[in-house]
Amino acid sequence: MATDASGPPEGGADTSPVTPTTAAFVEVQESAEFGELRRAHRSFAFPLTIAFILWYLLYVLLSNYAGGFMGTKLFGNINVALVLGLGQFLTTFLIAWWYSHHAATRLDPKAEAIKSRMEGQA
Repeated sequence: MATDASGPPEGGADTSPVTPTTAAFVEVQESAEFGELRRAHRSFAFPLTIAFILWYLLYVLLSNYAGGFMGTKLFGNINVALVLGLGQFLTTFLIAWWYSHHAATRLDPKAEAIKSRMEGQA
């Protein structure tokens, strides 16, 4: 890919992307705005991850040590183990959708504001 290094276009400013300096990255990392972005991510992702891991471990432990309970038929050939196993898939997709929604509504606007500020400073 070839680039034109002749400078800005005639009659206009240089519109090429700017690269922030290391000092700018450090400044942003220490800013309250970036701290809030990290907090918003961590306060959502960490508890949800822990909850899902506990839910998964419960399923595994019940499968190993409560075979009678897991084999209990609910209706027809559908037993507790099958319902809980399908619940694992359902919660995986729900968590993925919920995180995507959270990121789009709460994280992305904050990240975009930080990005715009950094690109404007450099």
